[in-house]
Parts: sequence; structure tokens; C-alpha cells
Amino acid sequence: MMAAGTAARNGCRVCLVEKNDRLGRKIRITGKGRCNLTNDCEVQTLIASVPGNGRFLFSAVTQFSPRDTMRFFEELGLPLKVERGNRVFPASDQAQDVIDALSGFLQSAGVQVVTGTVRELLIQDGSACGVILSDGNVLKAKKIILCCGGASYPGTGSTGDGYLFARRAGHTVMPLRPSLVPLEAEGDDCRQMMGLSLKNVSLRVFDTEKKKQIYDDFGEMLFTHFGLSGPMVLSASAHMHDMSPGRYRISVDLKPALTPEQLDARIQRDFERNRNRDFMNSLGALLPRKLIPVAVRRSGISPEMKCNQITREMRRNLAEMLKDFTFSITGFRPIAEAIVTSGGVKVSEINPKTMESKLVSGLYFAGEIIDVDAYTGGFNLQIAFSTGRLAGNSASEKAKESS
Repeated sequence: MMAAGTAARNGCRVCLVEKNDRLGRKIRITGKGRCNLTNDCEVQTLIASVPGNGRFLFSAVTQFSPRDTMRFFEELGLPLKVERGNRVFPASDQAQDVIDALSGFLQSAGVQVVTGTVRELLIQDGSACGVILSDGNVLKAKKIILCCGGASYPGTGSTGDGYLFARRAGHTVMPLRPSLVPLEAEGDDCRQMMGLSLKNVSLRVFDTEKKKQIYDDFGEMLFTHFGLSGPMVLSASAHMHDMSPGRYRISVDLKPALTPEQLDARIQRDFERNRNRDFMNSLGALLPRKLIPVAVRRSGISPEMKCNQITREMRRNLAEMLKDFTFSITGFRPIAEAIVTSGGVKVSEINPKTMESKLVSGLYFAGEIIDVDAYTGGFNLQIAFSTGRLAGNSASEKAKESS
């Protein structure tokens, strides 16, 4: 939508081919239906939030920065607000308002929207010249911009079509994997805590093969029937590569505001107040209800042991366990459940200053189809807007030159 509207506003006749019955279906589910449309940050911060190939985006993001995106939507009549982590949302908290703003942009620019599915690209003598739709109709064009998304959330239309078109055009598609995706964990502990959301906890990720910590964060997480999810976990997944069962270990500090000594003193006070109660029934003030049975089992202390019988060593081991509540990760959830797809069209085959293919003249790429993805926080939609803007501007300039 950004690419089409930009090219049309520059005076080109533009046709947007949309496979869904309406535009912006994926926008509708972003940010839990609120649409975290960008991040109010500097260009360098955005690039640093892209784990791989961030420098490829420098031209695109410099020419259309997060602040430019905010100005763009506000000029379309969409009030915005900035929340924790510089995340930008529509003031209404309604993703539909973002879709409506973009739809109005298309309409005012004169973009023709065609509902249909592209079957193949038309390429002649090394130049893009149109597309064939699934119903056999041919749309001739001087320039083509591929903005087909990735392979995550296929119900929104992101079914990987663009990768097929890119390969047929001679492009290399880097291996696809889920990113910003929930994680599956070993054992049954997560299932027992299913539905429990933790806030204000810290998380660390360790690569057991490289024997080092690769990520840390503070915030929210969620236990599910398969493992771990929530904002911190989704961000952590972007740092995990070459996934294999047991390679990655996640450690959660359930009480990050307390030092080990302070936590031990807190537990000691709780045990003193509950000295004649069973250990299992003494943790209600310290831990969420769903977490207690798992913590008791991991502590190695008998659930029926009276608090006044628990030794100093047992108590300190309990505190250490709560500061290092670990999970062995067995894998990612399926790519269909990922927020974004990592991998895509190889960036060395795309001109970063125009988004044009280096292999096929007149063919451009924008958005998730390219091998760039970022952490959570509005960065991925900003990449879509920046690359779409650059592709739209570049394609329209070239189209005018060839007229």
C-alpha cells in the first residue's frame, strides 16, 4: 500500500493486485489489534534492532525514517501516541484506523486495486513487463514491485508466493525460519503453568554450544501448553539461530529486584510466619499460585515438610532456583505462528538505494519478502514502510524515464 500510493502520487498509473477480499488484513492483527506501526527512534537505533543485514536498510530508512512515518500518518488525519519502549500506536488503539488511513492514501493517489492472485511474472529480455493472474488475465506494466510478505500468518495472505516469483526470476532466497516466535520447552512444567503471565521478570538466553549468554531482557512473558511466549520470549527468538533441541537454555529471574541475600531473608521471614505450616502452603505471598507446585518440585524440598524443619541450605537453594528458573528449549513454534519470517530474497541481489533487482530490470522488492527482519517494537512495520516508500519512488522515476 505504501509502495503503490507513493508511485501513484508521483504521477504513475498504478495497479495494486490484492489476493485477499480486502486490503491490510495482516495490519489488522498487528500489536494485538492495536497496530504498533513504528518506533519513535533514530535511524541508527532502528538499524541496530535488525539482527542481520541491518546496513542494507540505511538508504531506505534514512529517506523515510520513523519520524517521517509518524508525520505521514498524522497528515493523513490519524492521531498517534507513543508508549513504553517508544512504540507508536494510533491514539484510538484500533489497527483498522491505520488501514483506513492507507486506503484513503491509495484512493486519493488514484491507485487501481484489483482483487486477484498473481500466477506468474512476465519477464522479457531481462526486464519485468507485467504479470499473469490466476484467471488468465494479463496486466502489462513497465515496473513491478513485489510486496508479498513472508510465510507467517498464512491466513492473512502471507503464503510465501513472493519467494516463488523471486526464484523464478533468478533470485536467491535465503532459508526461511520463524522469528519473533514462541518457543517450545522440554518437560511438562510449562503446561502446568499454562496461562500464567509474569511481569517485571528478567530473562537470559544461553547458547550451550558456544557456552555464552546471547541475550537478556526485562519485562513480560507467558507460559503456554507447549512452552514460552510473550514479548520477551518473542524478542529472544530472533537471537536463536541453527536451532536444535537443547542448544538454547532460558533462565528467568523471578525476583530481579532482590539480591540473593535479600531474597533469602524474605523467604526466611515467610517461613518464620508459617513455621508450623507445610512448605507447599507457605509460598502464597511470594509466588503466583500456578507457579508454586513447579517451584516446590524443583526445590527438592518435600511439600509436606514443615517450614521450621527446612534447613538454611535448603532455603538458600530455593532462593537460587527462583533467581535461575531454567528451561531447555527444544525448538521454535511453526513459522505460521511467527510474527515475521526470517530469510528471504538475498540482499546482495537488490540495490539498497532503489530496492530494484540487480538481476531483472524493472523488478523491485519491499517489505518482509527481503532477507531483513527486526525485533519487536514497531521496527518490522517501519521496514515495510521505508522499503515500500523507496521502491515506489524509484519505480515511478524509472517509469517516467522510459516513457
